[in-house]
Amino acid sequence: MGSIPAVNQLGATPPASSPGAVIRVEDAHKYYELGETRVHALRGVSLEIQRGEFVAIMGASGSGKSSLMNILGCLDQPTSGEYVLDGLGVAGLDRKRLAALRNKKLGFVFQSFNLLTRTTALENVELPMLYSVPIVALRARRQRAVRALERVGLGDRVGHYSNQLSGGQQQRVAVARALVNRPELLLADEPTGNLDTRTSIEIMGLFQELNESGLTIVMVTHEVDIAAYCKRVLVMRDGIVISDSRNKVRRSAHTERAALDEVEQMARLA
Repeated sequence: MGSIPAVNQLGATPPASSPGAVIRVEDAHKYYELGETRVHALRGVSLEIQRGEFVAIMGASGSGKSSLMNILGCLDQPTSGEYVLDGLGVAGLDRKRLAALRNKKLGFVFQSFNLLTRTTALENVELPMLYSVPIVALRARRQRAVRALERVGLGDRVGHYSNQLSGGQQQRVAVARALVNRPELLLADEPTGNLDTRTSIEIMGLFQELNESGLTIVMVTHEVDIAAYCKRVLVMRDGIVISDSRNKVRRSAHTERAALDEVEQMARLA
């Protein structure tokens, strides 16, 4: 009798993938039916993202980058093709299993922060753990949330509400919330879209630090200067990847932050 393929705890049979691949997408198509019109969002996208990469996805409105990001985040599934997340085949999983996969493997950061306004930074960061299986005990939940906030430089803001925090601090809380379940992959959708230049540099510095610690990050952005902080840039058009390149001259948020501090110091002394 032949051997039975292994099935993971989420109920998916893990297909073969490259040893270091966190993401593998193979010939993914996505279309939507709008009345009698079929709209193609993705047209045969294939890509791999290795563990420890920091990847930007760029493209104009309608290029397919949001549809691809929704698939990578297990918020949608391709009409055809294959998506493998950290060795797990996603196709065919029901809503419950997709939700479990998102909670276990993924962290999300959005442009609009999406914080609960009547709760503290600590309570916002605790939220994903309320849906963990098994449930995280209260004491452990608090400890993990505090550590996540400390990791993003907000250890002294745990009791602050959203309206007591700057935009950059709110985004840091959102990053801490995304990290608290120790995801394999951080997905960021225009994370600097609502931030000024200095705060954008600070958030990208945080992302670079997280990436250097080993976290895989995939970020959607329409800003070329923000994509320059990443290690690799994918450009999409009309539902396909038209360019996939490494950043040969990569921006360093740490260096730029230091330069801004120096300019501001000189201005104060003038």
